[in-house]
Amino acid sequence: MEERAKNEQPSFIERLAQRLGVSANASTIYGEPVERDGVTVIPAAKAMYGFGGGSGSKAGEEGTGGGGGVGIKPVGYIEIKDGNTKFRPIPDPERVVKIIAVSGVMSLLILKAVTKLLNR
Repeated sequence: MEERAKNEQPSFIERLAQRLGVSANASTIYGEPVERDGVTVIPAAKAMYGFGGGSGSKAGEEGTGGGGGVGIKPVGYIEIKDGNTKFRPIPDPERVVKIIAVSGVMSLLILKAVTKLLNR
């Protein structure tokens, strides 16, 4: 990476990346570690971010643009108790809903099959 001159300002993309990087962490959304009754809980999250930008010129006109976004998803927490550390995952709510939906459909199919067998 090229070294930037002391008086040269960071580019738009560099400023955007720096801002997103600062905001993409668990403590921003979920808070700092908490300690109660000898147990410390540290939130864990999956942070994803992306950004893009560009510049161009046409017929003597110049322009620049860009944008970005960040997403943070809780994945669990680290529990520290009596000198032991354990990761406790948080179930994905979408996965739970899918399992419940599939279970419901399977139950209906089984019930229908049992009813058909009993009616023979």
